[in-house]
Amino acid sequence: MKKSFINLIFLITLIFPLYSLAALEPEELVKKTAEDVIFAIKADEEIQKGNKAKIYKLAEDKILPNFDFERISRLVLGRAWRKTNENQKKGFIKEFRTLLLKTYAVALSKYKDQKIIFKPSRMSKGDEIVIVKSEIVQNGGQPIKVNYALANNSGKWLVFDIIIEGVSLVTNYRSQFSSEIKRNGIDVLIDKLAKKNKGKKNDGDN
Repeated sequence: MKKSFINLIFLITLIFPLYSLAALEPEELVKKTAEDVIFAIKADEEIQKGNKAKIYKLAEDKILPNFDFERISRLVLGRAWRKTNENQKKGFIKEFRTLLLKTYAVALSKYKDQKIIFKPSRMSKGDEIVIVKSEIVQNGGQPIKVNYALANNSGKWLVFDIIIEGVSLVTNYRSQFSSEIKRNGIDVLIDKLAKKNKGKKNDGDN
């Protein structure tokens, strides 16, 4: 994944820490939780100073529960998903979830009073998928367009993709992981993710 794309993820995660407010519609949910998480950051000096334990807890409590990791993993692995056994699926979901947790924790530590503008969402009764549109406004920079794809999973809206300036998070990871799977197989990919999550450098990494 390119560094610039990772930097954008750092920014967009500041406005997407969704937690259990299943009664709200997607756009309302994003707005409400954006306000709550920013308030939490501003109210806690230890988070602002980079307290890792608190930052990880904030990410764990308010971001990850509202991602559909099975669906995301299925989309990211593509055809390879159908060829994996249950243990491999569980292993990949676990490590991919941890990878995103670490990414989002870094994002929360980088909050610098960015402003968020939400665009009107189109939603009809019975829709199973909704796109929530927003822009992140930074001092001295162009607004960054960020779209969130949410699906209705048994009455609860869960995110399954984030699109930053037209670039899909799912597509980006799919491209990255596909090459590894073709070369070495799913087990090697899972092992490399596990080592990365533990802070270990993989052989052949730059």
